[in-house]
Amino acid sequence: MSKEEPRDIGVDVDKPANPWDGDPNDPFYGTLPVRGQILRGTVLKAKAQRTIVVQIDKMKYDSKYERYARSSSKINAHSPASVGAAEGDLVTLMECRPLSKTKSFVVIERRDA
Repeated sequence: MSKEEPRDIGVDVDKPANPWDGDPNDPFYGTLPVRGQILRGTVLKAKAQRTIVVQIDKMKYDSKYERYARSSSKINAHSPASVGAAEGDLVTLMECRPLSKTKSFVVIERRDA
């Protein structure tokens, strides 16, 4: 397989349009395998190099009060240059092997907000 053609990661997402920049931790052009959870959220910060902070909003049912409680969490994720996520974008994350002390997710899809 050539490096110009993105590989199939096993999830139905749009292929990235940007070319490969030599990042081995790119799920489409590099060798990073993805598995496990798929999360969707909003990019809060994109200041670090190839790292973004994503806010995941959740609704949890509280049986004692018989209503839903809103909660959110922040997750650090790897943002490959082929996807090109920026602040304010809606992104889809997928779990991968630990890339650093805090990064265990990678961006696989970006949608403009």
